Amino acid sequence: MKTDALIDLLAADLEPSRLRFRERLRLELACGGFVAALILLFAVHLRADLGAQIASLRFWFKFAATLALALPAAGLVFRVATPGAETKLWLRALFLAPLVLAFGVFAEAIATPASSWPAQLVGHYAPYCLMLIPLLSAAPLTCLLHALRRGAPDDAGLAGAAAGLLAGGVGATLYAFHCTDDSPFFVAAWYSLAIAIVTLIGYAAGRRCLRW
Repeated sequence: MKTDALIDLLAADLEPSRLRFRERLRLELACGGFVAALILLFAVHLRADLGAQIASLRFWFKFAATLALALPAAGLVFRVATPGAETKLWLRALFLAPLVLAFGVFAEAIATPASSWPAQLVGHYAPYCLMLIPLLSAAPLTCLLHALRRGAPDDAGLAGAAAGLLAGGVGATLYAFHCTDDSPFFVAAWYSLAIAIVTLIGYAAGRRCLRW
């Protein structure tokens, strides 16, 4: 086979291969999220006053913050799995989550007296937050790393960290249905720390299992 013909053949096969890989990545993410949701429902449980909190802006703020992280992280995961893919746009999009958190903290600081800030920051269940978000992130992270092994990331550590960031966002989103600490101060401090732990785990796991 001539070189030009071989190149044309490989190029023709590249896009279908990418599509198949993306479908697999979506499927594995969905499976991991489903397992995490089952853990939430049957082991962790939803908060008892969930129905009463539907009208609370502070309740919905938690989801705005976690999804502002999870959605760009998902875009980043799909990009880092492909060699040479451009990631700058999605890396910049990750700054959306800190901006959402900063806005929530600022609004809470204006709406509440300063004397209540320490109590809101500490909350009631910080240790549970640091334990349960990684627990709910475990299945999504495992599935994402398994799927990424079928890809070819240039930077194994970055790919693992991106997977950890996405899994942490998914875990935090699910945990928000259980958590009764709704203050943006609490979310900014403890949710962020828990997600950072999952991201570090993802980074370490990626460096170990995603190398070519």
